[in-house]
Amino acid sequence: MFSQAFGLVSRDMAIDLGTANTLVYVPGRGIVLDEPSVVAVTQQRDGERKVIAVGREAKTMLGRTPSKIETIQPLRDGVIADFAAAEEMIKHFIRRVQRRSLFSSPRIMICVPASATPVERRAVHEAGLSAGARRVYLIEEPVAAAIGAGLPITETRGSMIVDIGGGTTDIAVLSMGDVIYSHSIRTAGNAMDEAIVNYVRFKHHLLIGSASAEAVKKEQGSALAKANGERVTIHMKGRDLQRGFPTEIELEPQDIAEALSLPIQQIVGGIRQALADVPPELVADLCDSGIYLTGGGALLERLDVRLAQETGVKFKIAEDPLRCVVRGTGMVLEQLDAMAHLLIKP
Repeated sequence: MFSQAFGLVSRDMAIDLGTANTLVYVPGRGIVLDEPSVVAVTQQRDGERKVIAVGREAKTMLGRTPSKIETIQPLRDGVIADFAAAEEMIKHFIRRVQRRSLFSSPRIMICVPASATPVERRAVHEAGLSAGARRVYLIEEPVAAAIGAGLPITETRGSMIVDIGGGTTDIAVLSMGDVIYSHSIRTAGNAMDEAIVNYVRFKHHLLIGSASAEAVKKEQGSALAKANGERVTIHMKGRDLQRGFPTEIELEPQDIAEALSLPIQQIVGGIRQALADVPPELVADLCDSGIYLTGGGALLERLDVRLAQETGVKFKIAEDPLRCVVRGTGMVLEQLDAMAHLLIKP
């Protein structure tokens, strides 16, 4: 009883530590934080880095800071690339969530990509402990996504999830309450942004930033070119690489679909590999129930249609796909005894 009460006042939390965004779920309260995974630091005279902004405030500084301020995205491809910055970011988010708590050492559950190496898992585990957690648990992102999407993972029939985040696309097949298959490919939302940047650079000799590419992807991006649709003009501003001056070009939705073709094809390859690796009985289940899409990438227009055309299996977009991972991580934290077998070792 005491441990349960202690857990409540210490505000145990589930963290979706994503390449693009970090979300925090607190049992009994739900999702309490959703911020970009960005840290802004300044170099001190003694060589130490001082954090001056975290999250949304830091993201507004990307590409706009003077030389003495550095904006850092601590995670790359779903794993920690800058340990010190990741630790400070987690610590900052814990303090924000724990602001009114009597205790400051919560138990934390963090999700990691399915293909994270033991070294990468330990880095996440150590970052959580260094940030002030009294205990850190790890769970694979696609498993958390499947639980958060409400898939019937305890039934004998198979369920498949494809979670397209910022740094990785995580794929998992679950049945009878256990993981049958899990894998991740390091192609996801950020790769789509980069593909747009490269397309505009090499085809139109225009240099744009990743933030501009992301905005176009969200507003006008599509996995398939629209046929006989109303003509929509996309205006993109950047620097002309031939003359060096600011300029503006016009694109159409089919240009963005063409730019996104390569990363989407890489995701298709990962899904096909999963379907080839799981037992045929489970593939038959998936043909009946369909494959569920979660993560920010699931919101790309007509992606479900494109994937269905490429694989021959129907795809469904989960409800509130952006929050499935953190919601599922929180549900496992709330039912830790019953779901402990789904956790992975750091």
